[in-house]
Amino acid sequence: MIGYCGLDCDQCGAFIATKNNDDALRVKVAEEWARLYDAPIKPEHINCTGCQSAGVKTYYCDALCEIRKCAAEKTVGTCADCSDYPCSVLDEFLRMAPHAKATLDALRKK
Repeated sequence: MIGYCGLDCDQCGAFIATKNNDDALRVKVAEEWARLYDAPIKPEHINCTGCQSAGVKTYYCDALCEIRKCAAEKTVGTCADCSDYPCSVLDEFLRMAPHAKATLDALRKK
């Protein structure tokens, strides 16, 4: 499952922990993300069924992710399907996640 932004949900710790109901992985991911993002992330926050699914999402993805909001409003499968790709909403993120850019670029070529 590829997120709107090009990230592979199957590689995401929150997605894996939710899919497998793995509380030990939730603890590990919460500790890692809290350190990386200097945010009060707790294991109970680590639940996500993917940004395009109707299920639960992490707080960031559900409430704060501008990429997700934009793609959902435009009803595109991924940002690669958008006529504005690549855009200013994606720029900073894709610099931090070149693997997501590679995925979107590959999808764009199809």
